[in-house]
Amino acid sequence: MTIVNQLERGAELIRQYCKTLPDKPGVYRMMNARGDVLYVGKARALKKRVVTYSRVDKLPNRLKRMVSETTVMEFIVTNSEVEALLLESNLIKKLQPRFNILLRDDKSFPYILLTNDHDFAQVKKHRGARGDDGEYFGPFANTWAVNNTIDLLQRIFKLRNCTDSYFAQRKRPCLQYHIKRCTAPCVGRISVENYAKSVEGAREFLNGNSRTLQEGFRVKMEAASAAMDYEVAAEYRDKIRALSSVQVHQDINIEGMNDADVIALYQREGKTCIQVFFFRGGQNFGNRSYFPRHDQDVSAQTIMANFLAQFYESKPIPREILLNIMPAERELIEEALAVREKSGRKIKLSAPERGQRKRLMDFVMNNATQAMERHILERKGEAELLEGVATLFGLEVPPTRIEVYDNSHISGTNMVGGMVVAGAEGFRKSAYRKFNIKEAKAADDYGMMREVMLRRFGRALKEDVDKDSDDWPDLLLIDGGQGQFNAVKEVLTEMGIWDDMAVVAIAKGPDRNAGREEFFMDGRTSFQLPINDPVLHYLQRLRDEVHRFAIGAHRTRRKMDITRNPLDDIAGIGAARKRALLHHFGSAKAVKAAGVEDLMKVEGISRAQAQKIFSYFNE
Repeated sequence: MTIVNQLERGAELIRQYCKTLPDKPGVYRMMNARGDVLYVGKARALKKRVVTYSRVDKLPNRLKRMVSETTVMEFIVTNSEVEALLLESNLIKKLQPRFNILLRDDKSFPYILLTNDHDFAQVKKHRGARGDDGEYFGPFANTWAVNNTIDLLQRIFKLRNCTDSYFAQRKRPCLQYHIKRCTAPCVGRISVENYAKSVEGAREFLNGNSRTLQEGFRVKMEAASAAMDYEVAAEYRDKIRALSSVQVHQDINIEGMNDADVIALYQREGKTCIQVFFFRGGQNFGNRSYFPRHDQDVSAQTIMANFLAQFYESKPIPREILLNIMPAERELIEEALAVREKSGRKIKLSAPERGQRKRLMDFVMNNATQAMERHILERKGEAELLEGVATLFGLEVPPTRIEVYDNSHISGTNMVGGMVVAGAEGFRKSAYRKFNIKEAKAADDYGMMREVMLRRFGRALKEDVDKDSDDWPDLLLIDGGQGQFNAVKEVLTEMGIWDDMAVVAIAKGPDRNAGREEFFMDGRTSFQLPINDPVLHYLQRLRDEVHRFAIGAHRTRRKMDITRNPLDDIAGIGAARKRALLHHFGSAKAVKAAGVEDLMKVEGISRAQAQKIFSYFNE
């Protein structure tokens, strides 16, 4: 079928759907013959919005391609346009449709957590779902900002950062006490009341009241000095200096601005950079750059609207959001953000035009400009390296998706395979995969690689992944020598896909020296590259990244295996009963040695359960 016929077929399909669509708000999905979602959209009136796709002579080329691929549409009617917008952003995040503007945000933001389930609160870094009991402060732009702030809290307020179990086992102060980063509450060196005052001070600092704290410290320092208690005065002097150093670095804070995000959008060469600065409690918590994927004919206002809807889909929303470009459908976006925030308060979107806030926006815009320049230079460098890879390995065009594989284990235990993905945009961390090896024999590196290939491409074939899509590799880079290469060739040949991609193995050189790597390909003798070749350095970077990822996955699995409790494997013994058994006997080893009558003495353990536990350990 020609492109013109496909386009007309898609348009006719849409006309048929429109005959039964209501003029109500909702969300629509356009899908191709394989069931892949091409586009997710929302509408104030579904019928009026969807029918526009059938007027193909008025569509840009991007939408013509989308309509020509559409074979199925699905619809969800909602109660309001706001509800449709929220559902649309959720589906875009989940499905990542090819024709939508996509925010590739594969990282959650770190927070600082002050626990409140203990007499002596712990300060720690937190990332992920908020399951712990306590107060969360953030978001911070990166882990460095969190670690720096926690370090400051320990220097000024001397709060503990150790776990509850470590705290309970201490008999004498640890090193943190001796370097004046903790008051040793674990061994009674500070009362509950005085420690609570320190916690309150930390809370004030995290809420942005550092100047009030500094003035209070100054008064106490002068009082201690007047009483000739110079050691205490010196402690307050050090706290004042630490707070002053923070204020010196907070040179872009704006008076009167408490919780806000400042967002600037900058475009160049058909690409978009969105820079976000986070202010919480009047303090700058750092910034992050985003490069959403979109077609060149999309307006900046539409990109900003899509960014806001997707960015705040799973993140706390501040009271105020400052923008350099107002989004399309501003009022709708504000209403949707207020609904998502759930507190009932209004979310304000504003574009400052004068004063301190305008200078702040100019500062953020300057950061967006510089981030875009760095991004373009990096991508140009990546493109040149990929051209070099294509020339080196005899590829017709530079690869758009390179998959790199490595295995990790210690004497055959906790065997893990790792896959990292790279392309013109650099590493695609959201596409990384780890494979817990289940069937290969211990320490059989070739068997491990065969299993990884079977699982990776067996699933792809089962799901009928389009070999021309972004999810199919152009090049496989295997960390290993001729044996690993042969194992991969054997598996891919059996699956009938050996000719669908290039495969190269990279082996460490003699004495495992970097720069003397040897490459193995089909139909060529093994070869090496000059030690200063940029393409060699690029391939080393890919190999080192998969090595790091595989080792990290192995360590995580090994740690879980080491800390695993035998009681976890007994059916019917949940967390509460396991906790009761450990409290009663002191350890899993003691539980294993206990008889049925002894086990029944534990609260919540019946005779049947005691018999099950005894049988598990003794039969």
